[in-house]
Amino acid sequence: MSGAGNFLIVDDHPLFIEALQRAIKSAMPQATTVEASSIETAKAELQGRTRFDLVLLDLSMPGTRGFDGLLELRGLYPKMPIVVVSALEDPRIIQEVMSYGAAGFIAKSVSREDLAGALKLAMEGSVVLPKGYTPGDRVKTAAAKNDLAHRLQTLTPKQLSVLKMLRQGLLNKQIAHELKIEETTVKAHVSEILRKLNVASRTQAVIEAQKIDFDTILDGDEDEQG
Repeated sequence: MSGAGNFLIVDDHPLFIEALQRAIKSAMPQATTVEASSIETAKAELQGRTRFDLVLLDLSMPGTRGFDGLLELRGLYPKMPIVVVSALEDPRIIQEVMSYGAAGFIAKSVSREDLAGALKLAMEGSVVLPKGYTPGDRVKTAAAKNDLAHRLQTLTPKQLSVLKMLRQGLLNKQIAHELKIEETTVKAHVSEILRKLNVASRTQAVIEAQKIDFDTILDGDEDEQG
């Protein structure tokens, strides 16, 4: 390792951004960091001249729900390694993160030394996961989620944006205005979303997409016990 590298930190918490910067400098003294406080800012940075070696993404970002931010960045930059750094440490969340194509998961609760070590391993190309992490044992549930992950990954970035707005309850006209496209184009995107998700209606598409929300995953045990 040369001690150099370009990191994009996608997080809106200044204290944790500072903690990440210190950990990066500890592991790689010559590394440079750029910060983005939203997914939109992150996309702008990734479209710029700087070539990033690693993206460090917090799942809970303003304007996103569930794994929307990860899915959007993965769709736009499929070859860019993205490591999720999150306070959501439930094994089911970690399992979902990995199924959606992340290069690893680091818990925000780890020590600075462990954080620095994990970042160095990630830069070397290793998959980093919390110590003691084991995937959930719900085989059928995992298989269903993996199928959903595969279907979502077939959506284009624009289709993911439309699906995100469908989840927000926006109408075609409103989506067209937000994305600055024709309403007929929105309708075409919706048709493709329904086809790729293998559903018959907008409502069913929204229900499928809601399965990637954190609360849906974490409430699973309560539903089974109830």
